[in-house]
Amino acid sequence: MTLGTAGHIDHGKTALVAALTGVDTDRLPEERARGISIALGYAPLTLPSGRRLSVVDVPGHERFVRTMVAGATGVDLFLMVVAADDGVMPQTREHAEVLRALGVSTGVVAVTKADLADPAPAAAAAADLLPGCEVVACSAATGAGTGDVAAALDRAAAGAASRAAAPGDVVLHVDRAFTVHGIGTVVTGTLWSGTLRPGDEIALLPGDRAVRVRGLQVHDEPVPEARAGQRVAVALAGVRARDIGRGDVLARPGTLGETSVLDCALALRDARHGERVQVHHGTRDVAGRLADLGDGLWQVRLEHPVAAARGDRLVVRRPAPPDTLGGGVVLDAHAHRHGRRPDVLERLRARRDGRPDPVAAPLPRAVPARPAAPADPAELARVTVRLREAGIGLLSEAQLGDDACHLAALRAQGAAVRVSGTLYAHAEVAAGVRERIVALLERDGSASLAEVRDALQTSRKPAQAFLEHLDAERVTRRLADDRRVLRARGRAGAT
Repeated sequence: MTLGTAGHIDHGKTALVAALTGVDTDRLPEERARGISIALGYAPLTLPSGRRLSVVDVPGHERFVRTMVAGATGVDLFLMVVAADDGVMPQTREHAEVLRALGVSTGVVAVTKADLADPAPAAAAAADLLPGCEVVACSAATGAGTGDVAAALDRAAAGAASRAAAPGDVVLHVDRAFTVHGIGTVVTGTLWSGTLRPGDEIALLPGDRAVRVRGLQVHDEPVPEARAGQRVAVALAGVRARDIGRGDVLARPGTLGETSVLDCALALRDARHGERVQVHHGTRDVAGRLADLGDGLWQVRLEHPVAAARGDRLVVRRPAPPDTLGGGVVLDAHAHRHGRRPDVLERLRARRDGRPDPVAAPLPRAVPARPAAPADPAELARVTVRLREAGIGLLSEAQLGDDACHLAALRAQGAAVRVSGTLYAHAEVAAGVRERIVALLERDGSASLAEVRDALQTSRKPAQAFLEHLDAERVTRRLADDRRVLRARGRAGAT
């Protein structure tokens, strides 16, 4: 599990983490010179029960709220720090609002500097701000009460929902990327879901770049696998550190798509229709605009795409003057501009409220099935454009989201081709790829996956998908050495 700190500047977050873990998370010279945290800090924490947590220590200055949000993304529980001699302050409240927006409701309040002032007033104010959380007085300077904080965290962790056992595909939002001598490119982040192992072929978004896991570390120790909820250092092959930035995402190939229009359920304070905002998703923040759909439903239109999925959390902030407006959950990660269409709004309300989707829910068995209504030509045209724009890169059913329901109609029309599993291409794109692969094999006699990938100027995943498709169509044949050759009848026919 991952623990995130929170709290106002100079309330003693880093000092308390050091008292609990023995690790000073202020690693930058500027941080040590100024005595404040600027970047995210990390440390392992072993609790009295033996449970191990990954700690993310966040800065408390108002200038670094965007860094705080990036650090709080993916945490399972929090440690809110309030100084006894200062009490609840503006960043205490804003950090609490960010945690609520991210859906992080389990945590402990530590009233620090209890050796300098009576902790009771600060404890009472913190209890009002975060009702239901255990409040513990302590002093990092003297060590008094730090054991009580660890015990309280143990109790909170025991009651927190762990993601380790939850099913799901690999998703890791990158917060750092760097080069280690003798190892190469390394990225770090909290594994949101799934399991990673050395040798795994994964995708790096944006750009759907194919990379391979060379090695893993958890708590600075090599491990054979990393599980959801753990902070992980991932050594990658196939990419340079300078080509990766905070906010990039590692995901299982074909499971996560990029999107710039999200339908969401958001709890926002004083937000306006059409307002320009800063949207935080994962470790990335992107400018966008809000469209008020009514009843707490909003469409978020981003200026740059993010790799998002239904159920992800967002934090929405006003850029000037800086202010956290609130946040919420993604209901449709691949929406289109629909205004206040009643059928769309009813579907979004059903998703928000946990009711069956009124559009997708099957008819009761007792009711005879009716012929499906003809698909809207405008909808089919829009999905066709998405497939064409994806090109050789392919689109998965997950990436298409609600548009996936139109694939059967497009295949029947001959406009779409299922290339492999849940991966689809525009029919003209698939035909063009087939011609290029056939031409390559006619010229060279045989080709490896890498040679096909290079000829198509694409990544490993789509190249492999197209080869498997041509194998199934009996255009190509896979040899024992993993090379492909043309079948006798593979020189003619359509895909």
